[in-house]
Amino acid sequence: MAKKKVDLSDPVQREAYWTEIASKQLLGRKIVAVRYMTPKEAHGSGWGARCVVLQLDDGNLVFPSMDDEGNGAGTLFTNDKDHSVLPVL
Repeated sequence: MAKKKVDLSDPVQREAYWTEIASKQLLGRKIVAVRYMTPKEAHGSGWGARCVVLQLDDGNLVFPSMDDEGNGAGTLFTNDKDHSVLPVL
């Protein structure tokens, strides 16, 4: 059976599509390690700053970028009262 074509120019379909992708990659996963990106990893990405990296139980790494194009390391925000920001270094 063929997959339904998604119109990514439609905001509702675009959100549903990316929510499904994110869910498949993240839902039910366990974070097994937390660290900051190494200088070598940051340099390899063309970044001058380093961000938090979450390693998942399937080996995948999740880390924030400042934008969709990967132009730099990104900051993570949390709702933790004492540390609401996990900054770039």
